[in-house]
Formats: sequence, structure tokens, C-alpha cells
Amino acid sequence: MQNSSDRHEYPAHWEADVVLRDGGTARIRPITVDDADRLVSFYEQVSDESKYYRFFAPYPRLSAKDVHRFTHHDFVDRVGLAATVGGEFIATVRYDRIDADGLPASGPAGEAEVAFLVQDAHQGRGVASALLEHIGAVARERGIRRFAAEVLPANTKMIKVFTDAGYTQKRSFEDGVVRLEFDLEPTDRSLAVQRAREQRAEARSVRRLLVPGAVAVVGVGRAPGGVGRSVLDHIRDAGFAGDLYAVNSAFPVDQKDIDGVPAHRSVRDIAGPVDLAVVAVPAARVPEVVAECGEHGVQGLVVVSAGYAESGPEGRERQRELVRHARTYGMRIIGPNAFGVINTAEDVRLNASLAPEMPRPGRIGLFAQSGAIGIALLSRLHRRGGGVTGVTGVSTFVSSGNRADVSGNDVLQYWYDDPHTDVVLMYLESIGNPRKFTRLARRTAAAKPLVVVQGARHDGAAPQGHAVRATRLSHATVSALLRQAGVIRVDTITELVDAGLLLARQPLPAGPRVAILGNSESLGLLTYDACLSEGLRPSAPLDLTTGASPEDFHRALAQALASDTCDAVVVTAIPTVGEAGARDAALAEALRSAAAEVPGKPVLVVHVELGGLAEALSAATSTAPHARQSSPAPVSQAPASPPATTASPDSCSRLIPAYPAAERAVRALGEAVKYAQWRREAAEPGKVPGYEDIDEKAAADLIGGLLARGQGLTLGTDETCELLGTYGIPVRGALPAPSPDEAVAAARNIGYPVALKATAPHLRHRADLGGVRLDLADEEQLRRAYAELTGLFGSPDEVRPVVQGMAPRGVDTVVRAVIDPAAGAVLSFGLAGPASQLLGDTAHRLIPVTDRDASSLIRSIRTAPILFGWRGSAPVDTGALEELLLRVSRLVDDHPEVIAVSLEPVVVAQHGLSVLGASVRLAPPPVRDDLGPRTLPVY
Repeated sequence: MQNSSDRHEYPAHWEADVVLRDGGTARIRPITVDDADRLVSFYEQVSDESKYYRFFAPYPRLSAKDVHRFTHHDFVDRVGLAATVGGEFIATVRYDRIDADGLPASGPAGEAEVAFLVQDAHQGRGVASALLEHIGAVARERGIRRFAAEVLPANTKMIKVFTDAGYTQKRSFEDGVVRLEFDLEPTDRSLAVQRAREQRAEARSVRRLLVPGAVAVVGVGRAPGGVGRSVLDHIRDAGFAGDLYAVNSAFPVDQKDIDGVPAHRSVRDIAGPVDLAVVAVPAARVPEVVAECGEHGVQGLVVVSAGYAESGPEGRERQRELVRHARTYGMRIIGPNAFGVINTAEDVRLNASLAPEMPRPGRIGLFAQSGAIGIALLSRLHRRGGGVTGVTGVSTFVSSGNRADVSGNDVLQYWYDDPHTDVVLMYLESIGNPRKFTRLARRTAAAKPLVVVQGARHDGAAPQGHAVRATRLSHATVSALLRQAGVIRVDTITELVDAGLLLARQPLPAGPRVAILGNSESLGLLTYDACLSEGLRPSAPLDLTTGASPEDFHRALAQALASDTCDAVVVTAIPTVGEAGARDAALAEALRSAAAEVPGKPVLVVHVELGGLAEALSAATSTAPHARQSSPAPVSQAPASPPATTASPDSCSRLIPAYPAAERAVRALGEAVKYAQWRREAAEPGKVPGYEDIDEKAAADLIGGLLARGQGLTLGTDETCELLGTYGIPVRGALPAPSPDEAVAAARNIGYPVALKATAPHLRHRADLGGVRLDLADEEQLRRAYAELTGLFGSPDEVRPVVQGMAPRGVDTVVRAVIDPAAGAVLSFGLAGPASQLLGDTAHRLIPVTDRDASSLIRSIRTAPILFGWRGSAPVDTGALEELLLRVSRLVDDHPEVIAVSLEPVVVAQHGLSVLGASVRLAPPPVRDDLGPRTLPVY
């Protein structure tokens, strides 16, 4: 047996905070020699039955030898992990590497025995499942590819942990013991299981914050005013359905209440349970409050206190310590420096925020990192008149402040299957984990619209207090990737609300065809022009003339909606002389009734100075807007589809959004059309084809050998060609030509005609500078071109000329793939040349790319018509180009060590293509990625 000295340093990167099934948190970390007392204490709290299941015999206590064995690990062949809450063990897991005979072994043996023990009080919380994910990731990192476990048949809970994990496994029964063997390579099913568990746990953790049974406000002043007292008043005035407590250590001992709310000097003094604590004390006192809350069993915190990362380096460290401290007790945090949370559900009625009024209940989920923007959005959605008018309510609201813990990703997990939320609006100033956000956004958008506006996007700097992963991608690229994931990306707060109102009130359009009708020819023409600008297909406006009555509007709208030539209708209206109020109400009723007669198509109104009309259009039998109706077009069903809403067009009046400008209405409609199209396409997402000539093992062996040379390297020409060749990507060879005679010899070897190219870094891929000579038919032309090239740019050592065989004529393109630290693997495509670079005409897709993605990628650039026969030119082989994109995607997806691929130029001819230049960069893969075990971020 090895001595206590570790063969490896303590693996700090194995430490992680995780969210458990019930929404609480635990910390997972390696077990060390310092944990002997914790291990003994933990074991004493485990029932005799659980001990029997672990050791297959009565085992009342651990011997000194056992304690030594279970706390001394080499972190390679013997590893132990513990899940802790409050610093104490609640569960342990360990593996021991074994050989084919089941005896202790060292690498390269690829199998290990694994065993768990979970404290009885914490069984059923998903602790073992989380530990299995983490010990599996550790084992893979140490070269172990298979786990074996022996379990008593009566230990059904542990058998279920293994069988539900989704790994490929074998099961046998011998000598009264169930033996399970399973491969640790992630499978589609294991990833689906992991992400479903992640969604349920994180959604539950947010629910504990938004649906509390009891709330304590800590830091309530004795006099009116102040942050704590204001939050308390807002919760009380909103009619909170649960128990409410006021807490302030300065309260007199004999003070029993404050304005009718029970008052206490400490959270510890509250007799009943507390689910949520709103912390509004100076930052210096927050640690004391966190400890009080944790010891009392509080489930979550909303920290409105300032003085954290937004105040500088010291504040940032204070913020990190706040999160560490809260997670020690299994609590999650919204904030610090948060504006608060709101839940308008009738059985909750929580306004734990600085907003003085509770917004109207509705079906829009609202997330804002900025408190100021959050209250502006609430105000905009709440009031009638001004901006986009009309009543549309909020289901839940979260303002995360510095988002030190709970972020937009967590709230998306909650809203995904929240039956009270139909549309999600988000104002983001930063995205801490774009890779996860994109994954969650794609799933959410398949079930309900997600509209995002991002602030602080031009200077590239994160707002004070926000920790953001470094990214090399431009904001435009990130926006394109979000749109690929189904996110409705808008640029302003006004557009955010405009789109949200339409999506919350109206069904999705089945296509881009728009009917326009109204009582103003000029306003109709403005709407028509706006539709063309947004890529919609409007029909000629129908002018009802200024004398049109409400009955005329009703008849025209009903006819337009009944027609199979339109997918949406925009109604334009200008004021009429006379009884404005009564006429507005009559017109609104006419439009609503016509829309109700022919449901299934969206209706928008563009009004000019018709405040009464906007209010009348928003009037309904209930203060809450009803569930958005389904589009007649097919939509995708996300895994574990969230519950459907129950409202129907026959059971309620439809709310019609009204806009003060044609451009705003049409822009919102354009976003809805694009989103509906994405939903239809997402229903059939495409496939990642398998190519029989791809040799994944040969590529892996080559990469492993190359990386053995160093931590990261750019491959040479021969190595690049060899690696790309394993994935069926041939690169047209080029021979160095350091002298005219060697250029001639190379040309004879290749065969005329040839090209002569300068490959110096400042001339590479710069045909516009004259560094390329094409179609050289003989030795005379080659020598003359060589002399011109060296005469123009310098000596051969400076120019680095090469000779290459001529490729068939075609369109020069560029294919690149890169692993971005924040966004993950990204595939890019564009035409070669300075014009495309100057205009930024490059399209992007997340890897892995499907056949549908590859097809849309080459059609997404503005210069795509050149590939398809623009101005009479011959169309090129886009099928071959799509296949190349798919092969590059496969290479990068299969081998995370490949961090950059550049193919330039790729000449796409009428038949086939030629890769004339290529470069590849390798680096050791990240220890953990989005395929790894569930973890909470550490900022």
C-alpha cells in the first residue's frame, strides 16, 4: 500500500459547488488526510442499514485502518470525493483502480471499483447522482474508462443511481450480489440525463427564491424610509401570501412588531421556518447575517446591499467570500447589489424589490441585470399610454445585480417549464457562460419566445461587478450565434418591449405575407415600405378612406384574416373628428371581435395619436393577458416539454398590441416571423452525417504524438495535411522555391500550369498586393514571374515563394473553426478577399454543425449570390462546400485538442473544390467543459 505522500498535487480543480435535486447546494471536493475526524463523525450518523448496504455486513464503526485507507489517496489510482454542507460530510464516493482479476492496479489499467455512502438524512436529494458525475469525470481524467460496482439486491436506491445515469452498462448476478459494469464515455443518453437533472435542480433552486412560504427582511429600519424598510413595505403592501418577518439587531428587546409585521432582533429568534431572506444591511454586517440565516435553515438570499465587486478589487473578494459562505449552508444568492424579485401569482404575491408598485399579473418573465433598466421595463409594461401602450403583465421578475451566483442561465431553467410564463424578456449587460446560455436558450426557444437585448456591447468591457469569461469573438458574432439558438436579438429596450408585447398577445405568423389595411393611404404606404425593409412580403395596402366606420374595419379585417394569401395583418388608424373616446372604443371592439372570429393569425395596430384606441385595444375581461395561442405551423417539442397553457381563443378576448409608429410594429412582426421560421426548422434540426472514410483513431494517435512535444503548437505543412487527410480533407500540395532554379524543378515535378505564391506572413492570402501569379504555362513565364515577385517584395528569404499546381477556376472562400474560451467551438465561412473582410461578411455556426446548419451557413453571407450564379456566372458546387464544412466540424468536435483550423483559400469550382492553404493549431484539451459534470460557476 502506498504511503500517505500523494503522487499528485491536491487537485483543486476537482472542487465544485453543485445544485441538488431539491434546489439546495452542496460542495464536492477531494478527501484528504485532514478529514479523518469529519469522516468518523459522518459515519456515526449513517444508519446501520446503510452501513450494511455499503460493506455487505454489520459494520458499526470504522477502524483506525479504515479511516487511514479512506482518507489517504494518491489522486490517481485511489480517489475519494465528499459532498459537504456546512463543512461537514453528507456523502462520500471513492474508486480504486483494478486489473482484469479485480486486484489493485496502476495505469494503464482502465477499470476501477466504485462505492458510495450517503447519510440517510440526505438520501433522495440527488447527492449520489451528482457524485457519480464528478467521480466519473475524475476517472476519465486519470485514464479510467470503466467502473464496476457490487451492490446488494435490496439496495434498490443505489442500483437506480447507476442504471439511471445513462451510461452503457452490463449487469450480472452472482453469489447474492448484483455486479454492474459501465463505460464512462459520455453517451447521448447520459448527457440527456445529466442535463435534465441540471434543469430540474436549477429550476427548483430558483423556485425556492421566487415562491417562498416565509420571508424575513433583515435590516428593517425603525423609522420609515431606508432600503430595508421600503422592501418590507412593498412585500406587505403587495399582499404577500406567506409569513413575513422584520429583522434588525437594533430593535428594542420588547419590540414585537413594526407596522403589524412581527419583529425580531435576529433570524435565529424566528420560531418558524424562513425560506427567503432579503438582506439590506451594510456589507460589513452581511457575513454575520448569512451565518444566522444558514444556521436557521434559510433556503435563499436576496442581497440588495451594495459595496461588493462594483466597488473595486476589495469588493470583488468580499463578493466571492459572500458566495462561498452562503453555499456552505446550501443557500443560493440573488445579488449582491440586486434590485430584487417579484412574483405576481395569486397564491404568492411577492414584491421583494425596490419597485414601489406590484406590476399587473401576466405571462411575461422579465430578467434584468440592471436595477434601473428593470424598473424602467416594469414601468413600461405597467402603464397605459406612452411608448408601446396597453396592459401586459408580468409573471415573475428577477434583477440579479452583480449576479455573483444566480444568473440568467438559472432563471431560464426555471422559466423553461414554468406554466405561468409564455414569453421571456431579458436585459443582459454580460453573459458569464455563453456556451451554457446558448444551450439553454435553444431549448427554451423551442418552447416559448426568448427576447434579449444586450447592453455594454460596443466597448467590450464588462460592467463593474460582473465577472465575464474572456472571448475573442465580436459582439456581432455572439449575436449571430444567439440567433442560431433561436434567441430573438434586439438592439434597444423599446424593441425588447415591442417584440415582447406582440409575442405575449398574438399567435406566431405562419409566414412572411402581410396584409395592410386602414383609413390612411400614407400610413399604409409607410407600413408597406417598412415591411419590405424587414424582408417581409406585404400586399398592396387596402385604403378604407378616412370616413371608414368601425364596421368597415371589422369587415376588412375579417376578410384579410380569412384569406389564405396572408399570414399577418397590420391595421393602420388615424384620428377622426368627433367623439374620440366613444369612437375609439367602438373601433377597438370591432378589431377585437374580427380577430376573435378568425383566430390563428397575428394582428397589429399602428395608431397615430389615438391613446384611447390603444387603451381600448388592451381592455379585456381580466387584468392578465391570456396565454399566447399556438401557431398553425408545426413547432418543435423540446425534451420533457413544459406544461401547455390552457387559455384558448374561444374563451377570452384577444389583446391586440398597438404601436405609435409603423416601423416599430413591423420590426416586431419581422422578429416574430423569423422566430416562427426558426421554430419550424427546429422541429427537424438536421443530422451530423457520418463519413466512412474518417479515421478518428488515426487522428487521435497523431494528435497525441504531436502534443507530446509541448503544450501547444502550430502544425507544419506536412503534419497539417496528414491530420486533415484523416478526415477526408485533402490539401493541394505546394513546394518551396527558394531560387528560380528550384522553382522550375518544382514546376516540372508538379506539372504545368502552376501558380507562384508569396507565403511571407505579410503577403500570405493577399492576392490584391500582387503576391500571387497564376496560370504560369512554362518555364519562361515562371522565371519571369519569379523575378517580378522578388523584385517587387524583396529577396526569396523575405518573400518565401512556393510553387503550387493550378486548381480549377472557381470562387475563393475561407473556412475557419476556432475554440473560443467563452462560446465554445465555432465554425465560420465567408468569401476570400479584402471586400468580405472589410464588410465583415462572415457567417458563424456552433459546432457540431448539422447538414441543415451547413446549408444555411453558406447562404447566410451577403455575398452568397456569387456562389449560385450571380449575373450569369456558373453556379459552383455548394454540395462539396457543405461536405467540407461538415468534415471540419467533425474534426473539431471529435478532438477538443484542435483549437483552430484555417482553410484559405478554398476554391469552389463547378465540380468539386480545392483546399489550397491550411493551418491547424493544437493545445491540451480543457480539464472540464460543457460535457463535464454539473457545477455552479465560480466568478
